[in-house]
Amino acid sequence: MSLKFIFGPSGSGKSRQIYSEVTERAKENPGRNFFIVVPDQFTMQTQKELVLLSDRGGIMNIDVLSFGRLSHRIMEEVGSKDTPVLDDTGKSLVIQKVAANLKEELPVLGSFLHRQGYIHEVKSAISEFMQYGIGTEDVAKLIAYAEKRGALAGKLKDLETLYKGFTEYIHGNFITTEETLDVLRRSLHKSKLLPESVVVFDGFTGFTPIQNRLIQELMQVCGEVILTVTLGGGENPYVRDGEQKLFYLSKKTTADLERLAKEGGIPREKDVFVNTHYRFEQSPALLHLENNLFRYPFQVYEEEQQEICLFETTAPRDEVHQAGLKIKELVREQGLAYRDVAVIMGDLEGYAPYVETEFAQMEIPCFIDRTRGIALNPMIEYIKSALELLEKNFTYEAVFHYLRSGMADLERGEIDELENYVIRTGIRGYRSYDRLFTRKGEQTEKDEEALARMNRLRERMMEQLSPLVREKEGRVTDYINGLYDFLVRNEVQKKLAAYEQQFEAEGNLSKAREYAQIYRLVMELLDQIYGLLGEETIPLSEFREILEAGFGEIQVGTIPQNVDRVVVGDMERTRLKQVKVLFFLGVNDGNIPKSASKGGIISDMDREFLRESELELAPSPRQQMYIQRLYLYLNMTKPSERLYLSYSKVSGSGKSLRPAYLIDTVRKLFPKLSPEYPQLRSALEQIVTPAEGAGYLAEGLREYAAGALSPEKIREFFMLYRVYGEETLGEERSFLTEAAFRRYQDTGLSAAVARALYGKYLENSVTRLETYAACGYRHFLQYGLSLKERQEFAFEDVDMGNVYHAVLEAFAAKLAEKGYTWFDFPEEFGTRAVQEALEAYAAAYGDTVLYSSARNEYAITRMGRILTRTVLTLQKQLKRGSFTPDSYEISFQYTDHLDSVNIALSEQERMHLKGRIDRIDVSEDEEHVYVKVIDYKSGNKQFDLAALYYGLQLQLVVYMNTALELEAKKHPGKEAVPAALLYYHIDDPSVETPVELLPEELEEQLTKQLRMKGVVNASPDIIERLDRYMEDKSDVIPVEKKKDGSYSARSSVMSSEELRLVSDYVSRKITEIGREILQGTISLNPYERGKEEACTYCTFRKVCGFEEGIPGCSKRKLEELDKEEILKRMET
Repeated sequence: MSLKFIFGPSGSGKSRQIYSEVTERAKENPGRNFFIVVPDQFTMQTQKELVLLSDRGGIMNIDVLSFGRLSHRIMEEVGSKDTPVLDDTGKSLVIQKVAANLKEELPVLGSFLHRQGYIHEVKSAISEFMQYGIGTEDVAKLIAYAEKRGALAGKLKDLETLYKGFTEYIHGNFITTEETLDVLRRSLHKSKLLPESVVVFDGFTGFTPIQNRLIQELMQVCGEVILTVTLGGGENPYVRDGEQKLFYLSKKTTADLERLAKEGGIPREKDVFVNTHYRFEQSPALLHLENNLFRYPFQVYEEEQQEICLFETTAPRDEVHQAGLKIKELVREQGLAYRDVAVIMGDLEGYAPYVETEFAQMEIPCFIDRTRGIALNPMIEYIKSALELLEKNFTYEAVFHYLRSGMADLERGEIDELENYVIRTGIRGYRSYDRLFTRKGEQTEKDEEALARMNRLRERMMEQLSPLVREKEGRVTDYINGLYDFLVRNEVQKKLAAYEQQFEAEGNLSKAREYAQIYRLVMELLDQIYGLLGEETIPLSEFREILEAGFGEIQVGTIPQNVDRVVVGDMERTRLKQVKVLFFLGVNDGNIPKSASKGGIISDMDREFLRESELELAPSPRQQMYIQRLYLYLNMTKPSERLYLSYSKVSGSGKSLRPAYLIDTVRKLFPKLSPEYPQLRSALEQIVTPAEGAGYLAEGLREYAAGALSPEKIREFFMLYRVYGEETLGEERSFLTEAAFRRYQDTGLSAAVARALYGKYLENSVTRLETYAACGYRHFLQYGLSLKERQEFAFEDVDMGNVYHAVLEAFAAKLAEKGYTWFDFPEEFGTRAVQEALEAYAAAYGDTVLYSSARNEYAITRMGRILTRTVLTLQKQLKRGSFTPDSYEISFQYTDHLDSVNIALSEQERMHLKGRIDRIDVSEDEEHVYVKVIDYKSGNKQFDLAALYYGLQLQLVVYMNTALELEAKKHPGKEAVPAALLYYHIDDPSVETPVELLPEELEEQLTKQLRMKGVVNASPDIIERLDRYMEDKSDVIPVEKKKDGSYSARSSVMSSEELRLVSDYVSRKITEIGREILQGTISLNPYERGKEEACTYCTFRKVCGFEEGIPGCSKRKLEELDKEEILKRMET
């Protein structure tokens, strides 16, 4: 029964002294038990040290334990009620369940509990209460203390409710990990191992109240309790300092344990002060750092020294890279082993990815000391997505989340094919997947085997999911059993083993060990849920949330896979021993000191307020900052030979950074210490492996190819280029050189290949010709390779255009059926006929896509209104002139005999145009038949003569050429004259007006807005025929007159000669395009015309490879030409 402290600064040999003493005493007293309690991360290293110190090569009566292992060891010895221990995962599960039951009693926290991670925050708060010995009755004291702070009091009341619910739920059935120490404390007196034993606590910076009470009980039971405490030389451990002092925590620990010893009547042995500076015997600068860091006043080190170095780099990746280069240098030139080196960071999560990639490239073996969550593991995604699938009733997103989880037994190509089919046919819901697929997409209309293949994939998926319980509410045991059967049937353990073997083969042993643990951890979680909530009846959604809460708590830790490796960690978690060289990266403001805690339910401001209460909680942000200084001191005094500090100027995201205050603190201690800039060294000095050199070679090749390589870099570049010319590296050099000097070359296809793709007899739509004119390569991808975007079960703008055309065609047929013409049908008939035609077409269109959603059903109503407006407006426009409709929806396939659609490209090659003219109107006199072509557009299309000249807008003129030839054959002996080429915008426009209009005025305004656009024959007689009521401005055609009777600049008119010129030019242009296609021209030459670009809405822009930065890649810049210039060029 005694208490003794061993005090000493970092590196003084406290641990070595007590270990030597313990091994010696254990040897002399083989019947006496010695227990050394250290933090979890130290147990293996401490055991190794003790074995090496023992001259017998063994430590039979010495146990090295953590608090957790001590508890297990004693409880195993004394025997106790076999109460299961609830770990963090179990706590989250119980809290999730309790919170669901008590949601109505949680006015403040209740609405947040569904948020991801919030249950974890509640669990952390309750764990903190337990860890600091705060019971539910103590929380009431905190509430009373916080009464004047309403928000804090409200949160504490809700936490009290959850805390009570939690403790009541587990009472008598489970104990928490925090309670195990209390149970251990009450069981110590039963142990036969502890009396007369010596218990040593080493490596701790402080203890929680519960740990302190356990140590007090150990003082009562054991022979001796010895603690090592880090304390600076010359410090008085028995005089308490302010919390801002470096060793405040050490002195607080001493005072707390002395008080507890006094309360228990425990005698005190004489404390030991170690001041030998064992670690820094050969390193005076590091010794000076230990004696003065964070001490005031401090002494300055005036001499030159090489033990502490300071690096400034551009960004975190450079920082890690330079640290790696230095490590390789130390190992290669100074004979250090990798295990002699450690790397710690201010921001481990931010730097770890760079460490993984850079160190792997440099072939530096390392172990990153961290735990990983398993939330993104394929098995976890597999389980979560399967349950989500059932909960969300087989939505598209849920189905393919499941199939793409990585374990669904369908090949990637099969999943892609099934996804395309599901998107095309709009399959949704369990019932759709539970029965045969019958809808035929575009790919399956002519291929029954494709549909059968889709059904086989569907059956395989449904077979996999069959063990899962589909009920929306059920017993937890049923859900667990179903999930277990699901995992077994689908051989998940076997799949994880395959992943493990794959990672082992790739040399990624850390990942392999992680995958080796996943299945066991998930099974343990399912067992835990079964034991905790087995007989509960809950909704499937709640079961999924409980499971996710459990997954969120599981952490996978790995141990080093080899002895000789660099340990990489953070400054708080990682425990280092026997390190010769330490690299401290990321010494930037924000990392050092670390930003205050991440908040939590009890915020930083709340903690500052609650500090004044009589109950102790976890440190406040201010206290945490002071504690961080102690961790900095402990870490920076760990190396025995060298300390490297480094910081970045810019973060990984490009944000400017400042050095941490620590840099300035160290530079004040060492005025001659200046930052080095290792990244400014030559490239050759920064290459240690071929993989690294490849990066520098690639950069040099890019600069050389661009003519931007600076003279001072040329020699280095060519030296590196020659090195990579060696046999083993030559292939990589060739690849990089080819990439750097890549140029786009317009080689095209051979005529033979073009004919194999397209045939000698081209079937071209006018749209296809316009596509070629926009970009030859897009034409090749779309029509040569037949690449297509996958079709979706949706109603898009293009579908609306299809419906408009079909309904107007059906309406024209109904007119003829009822004996009406466009001039005389009544408005009521027009409205009814449009509605009937629309409903009939919608019912069959696209597998009833128009009835698949409320949005699409509304589209039917809207289209009915627009089409009714259209037929009534078209009637009014016809009545204004003397033209009558002659043909509707005339397909070019019925005009094979016309020269305008059958074009000779050469003696062997021909082109047949495909298309459909929406409407042809005619007006006749004795010698002429005047032809008007109308194209219905759902968009607001304008006639653009320059676009026509460049081949981008050929359609209307091709339609007119065909219509003229068609009408000439119908009216032999009469001259067919082009009267108008017009677009009608199918729309139901709105009118903005400052005053209310009468119905007649409103109708007039709407009619004006629906005036057709295009180009009209300038002949006064023809314009009279098109709009006999026109005065200054036509409401039907794009024509306006000035006061002198001439046409204004806003008129779109052309003479008969000009129209004939345009017609001839379009015929030549079509022939030219057809010949180029069959010659194999596939130029990557998208046009650019002002703000308009071919690439803007191109569906192939992500696959064509066009990049203006690549030499040879450029857009065709089209000139802006006026009408006169265009017509002049068309003549030549």
